[in-house]
Amino acid sequence: MKVFDEKRAELEQFEFMMGLERGRLAVALDLLTDSLILVGQHGVYCTSSRNPSKPALDLQAVLGGLEGAKELIQSVMEEIRKSREQGLSQQ
Repeated sequence: MKVFDEKRAELEQFEFMMGLERGRLAVALDLLTDSLILVGQHGVYCTSSRNPSKPALDLQAVLGGLEGAKELIQSVMEEIRKSREQGLSQQ
C-alpha cells in the first residue's frame, strides 16, 4: 500500500473534507490528472508517423484509458454526493 504512505497528507486532507470514499477518489483523480499531463507531454515528442499532429497510437490508447478512468471516478463521486444529500434531506 505504497500510495497510502506517499499520499498520506493529501489523503488525510481530502478524507476530512469529503469523507473517506470521496476523499480517496479525489486523490485518485489527482493521480490520474498528473498521469494525463505526463503522457500528454510525452505525446508531443512521440508523434504518430501517419498523422504527426497526433500522439503515437499507443499513447492515444493510454490517454483514452486514463480519461475514461477519470470520467468513471467522477461519476462515482457524484453518485456518492447525491446519495449523501438525499440521506441528509430525508432526516
